[in-house]
Amino acid sequence: MRIRTLDDIHAIVTGGGSGIGAATAEALVNAGARVTLMGRDMIRLHTQRERLAPDQRSAIHCEAVDITQADAVDGAFERASQAFGPATILINNAGQAQAAPFTKTDAELWQRMLDVNLTGVFLCTQAALPAMLERGYGRIVNVASTAGQIGYPYVAAYCAAKHGVIGLTRSLALEVATKGVTVNAVCPGYTETELLYASIDQVIAKTGRSEAEARAVLQSNNPQQRFVDPHEVANAVLWLVQRESASITGQSISISGGEVM
Repeated sequence: MRIRTLDDIHAIVTGGGSGIGAATAEALVNAGARVTLMGRDMIRLHTQRERLAPDQRSAIHCEAVDITQADAVDGAFERASQAFGPATILINNAGQAQAAPFTKTDAELWQRMLDVNLTGVFLCTQAALPAMLERGYGRIVNVASTAGQIGYPYVAAYCAAKHGVIGLTRSLALEVATKGVTVNAVCPGYTETELLYASIDQVIAKTGRSEAEARAVLQSNNPQQRFVDPHEVANAVLWLVQRESASITGQSISISGGEVM
C-alpha cells in the first residue's frame, strides 16, 4: 500500500535517469510528490518518466542539465519551479567515479571528480535553498558514499570529493538548523548501479579476473557479502525527507551492510 505523505510537494532529483536517482524518484512519486528529474540525457530522463509514472506523467518533469555549470543549473531550477513551484525537497544524487593510482591522477581527473561530485552539490543547493528559507521548510539529502566516510585505494579524487560532500552537509545543516530546513547525507556502499558495473569492468580489465571473481572482490567489503539495492538507498532518503524527520540533520548515514559503523 502506498502511503502518500508527500502529496503535492515538489522534489528535485539530480542524476535521476538511472540507479539510485531513479529509485529515489520512484519512491517520491509513490509518496505523492511531484518530481523533477535532472540529468545530462533527456532521452534517458523521459524513459524513466514513462517507467515510473505511466499513468500520471504529469507528476514528473524532466530537465537536461550539466550540474557543473552555474548558469545551466540556475536555468534548470527556474524552469522546474515554473512547472511545479519552488522545490521543497532536493536530492543531490548526480555523481561520477573514476579510478586511477594517485601518481596517475592528473589535474583533469582530479578537477572532474570535484566538479561533478562536489561543486554540483554546491550549485544545486544554492539554487534550491533560498526558496526553502523563505518558506521556512525544506529537506536536502546529498547522496555521498562510504568513500566519504572512509578511504579506498585508487580513487583519491572521488574520495576527496565525497568527503567534501559530507563536510558541506554538516556545515550547512548547522547554518540552517533554526530555519526549518534539514540537510543530511546518505552514504551507500557498492550499489547495483552503472557506477558499480564500470568498477567491475575495471577490475576485469586490470586483473584478468572473471566477472564473478570481480564481483566477489567488491562484495568482500560488505559484511553482508552483497551489493546494496538502489531501493534500499531510496527508502532511507524517503525517511529523511518526511516532515516527521525534522530532528535528523547533519547526519551521514551509511547504507553499506555494516561496512561503516
